[in-house]
Amino acid sequence: MAEDLSIVVGSKEEKYRTLIPQLKALCEGEPNRVANLANVAAAIKQTFDYYWVGFYLVDKKSDNDELVLAPFQGPIACTRIKKGRGVCGTAWEKAETILVDNVDEFPGHIACSSLSKSEIVVPLIKNNEVIGVFDLDHDHVKAFDEVDHKYLNEICSWLASII
Repeated sequence: MAEDLSIVVGSKEEKYRTLIPQLKALCEGEPNRVANLANVAAAIKQTFDYYWVGFYLVDKKSDNDELVLAPFQGPIACTRIKKGRGVCGTAWEKAETILVDNVDEFPGHIACSSLSKSEIVVPLIKNNEVIGVFDLDHDHVKAFDEVDHKYLNEICSWLASII
């Protein structure tokens, strides 16, 4: 498949509706999870121009289970996050999506970048176990909403089934 992304001019919801079939076509037939996660992160970053878009995957080989940085788009990031720490670690621990309007108001927020102002983290759940999280940051407060929540959960459910 040609790796050209068609980005619609319209509402956030219209962008997600156009993007999701393209993500599925882009990953179709590709068995490598790193390649698929990298392309999904790139496509979402390109479509919405968020500040940081990326994945952390659960690393059970370490002494303590940790999230480890995986494919992402944006500035350098924290490499490892413990369960229950920051927004990512909390989403992992609770196995639920966490939307933060203002990261400065989130207790224990891990500031990989002081430019990040709002965040949404969606767990990747496979066989009732969190295998990673999808982390999106914006450089404006209140950048994420229920539209993001809905479609990012849909994307993560599908992604968890193919990686």
